[in-house]
Amino acid sequence: MNSSLRPGLPSPEQLKRYHIWDSYFTPAYSHPGSDGSIGLIADIERAMPAVKKGEFEKLCYFPHVGLGTTSDADFEKLVRSRPNITLKAMERWPHLLLGMIQLNANDVPASMDALNRWLRDGPMLGVYFRGGGVGSLTCTHPNFHPLIERITELRGVIMQHTWFVTGGKQSPGASTPSELAELAARFPEQKFVCAHAGGEWQRGIRAVQGSPNILVETSGFDASAGFIEMAVRELGAERIVFGSHLPSRSLGTELSKVITADISEADKRLILGQNFRSLIQRPVQ
Repeated sequence: MNSSLRPGLPSPEQLKRYHIWDSYFTPAYSHPGSDGSIGLIADIERAMPAVKKGEFEKLCYFPHVGLGTTSDADFEKLVRSRPNITLKAMERWPHLLLGMIQLNANDVPASMDALNRWLRDGPMLGVYFRGGGVGSLTCTHPNFHPLIERITELRGVIMQHTWFVTGGKQSPGASTPSELAELAARFPEQKFVCAHAGGEWQRGIRAVQGSPNILVETSGFDASAGFIEMAVRELGAERIVFGSHLPSRSLGTELSKVITADISEADKRLILGQNFRSLIQRPVQ
């Protein structure tokens, strides 16, 4: 147990010194709604008190771009007919929000077009692959290969949702850290982020331990003793990135995983921001 623990968050001054960049911000993540940017912006507004309290410098979210990544047919049609609606939130918070588009590996041609529109020519910094539901596909599927090659050419970051489930998968398109490790071995020059460290983080950490081009992300499961300490011990602090999963998760829960861990302050700074900043290879405002 860390003997320096105190109730509540650290002071604003201490939080500012961490220069926190959130790699996993999820406003209107699963259900953006047929009103387009309105629902997304309202969700971001709802998260702002926590964002300010945490002294976050940047937030990376995952906009849908009309590739069939939602079950909302009206929204999908709206985004395809008015692609600039995707930029509304970034225009509202130009110095706060970073974006990584949601791709659909079931549709390689459309996803290739989206990479050119949003990653090559647009403001997005990478891509997000879903871990279940509409638009998901297990990351070991051959459809991923041309997409990963193109993302590597464009120097984009790849965030792959991963989860280990006892007894099997929740959906056919889900991906595990073991499957991500298999994909990463085919593309050693590309950096991948293993979202949620696989949920069952002990298994997740072990699954990607031998994959130096995979980093693990910290959000999405309840805080439990030993997670960050094990990740630092087995992977090294430079292979861990912080995610808040705001507004659907608790600021205190997600920050405490890192801030109260029994690791050095230098390692906390790496995890809370420096690693994600280093991962992004494209210009950021």
